[in-house]
Amino acid sequence: MPAIDGSAVVAAGEQLVPTPQGILLLTMNFYRDAELHGARLLLNLHRHLLDGDSQIKLTHHLADETRHAWLWTRRICDLGSTPIEVASGYQRRMGRRVGVPSDVTELLALTLVAENRAIERYRAHASRPEVDEETLEVLDSVTRDEHWHLEWIEAKLHELAQTRGGSKYAEELLERYRSIDREVYADLAADEARLANLLKGVAL
Repeated sequence: MPAIDGSAVVAAGEQLVPTPQGILLLTMNFYRDAELHGARLLLNLHRHLLDGDSQIKLTHHLADETRHAWLWTRRICDLGSTPIEVASGYQRRMGRRVGVPSDVTELLALTLVAENRAIERYRAHASRPEVDEETLEVLDSVTRDEHWHLEWIEAKLHELAQTRGGSKYAEELLERYRSIDREVYADLAADEARLANLLKGVAL
């Protein structure tokens, strides 16, 4: 599968067409990539949160993430394309900036920040006037799931933070990752805009 990293915009061996649909496909591939990498993060949490309640919630959450990736994959296919490998999407950029989390609270905080970013992106997309009905259905479906993801991850983070300084520790940890998230997303949004301009044939 060809990669998209800012140097090329290629899908299934063919140039993505410079149309609104081509730009939509580009966006969907970024969404799909984020969901797949979110699933990988949850698999890491599976090895650390071994209590029964967490295992149940993590497995449900993981099933949602992979289903979201499938919904975007199916929507891409329904539009006559195939998935693109995103070489430098949101999750990979966050990983490069954050490094390897040192414990489970850092994994939870990173997951919570990433989930918040996902729901913000989906809500912003759904608010656009030109969104087609089928894409809106996918956006609505994935957004509904994100609400309970945020609730249980945040509750678990604050629970475990009680042995590390309480809510103050949790909030400081979250703010550290939110700060990184803001910088990462600003760079990602600029790159996505540049790629969209390439699809439009705009000289940069």
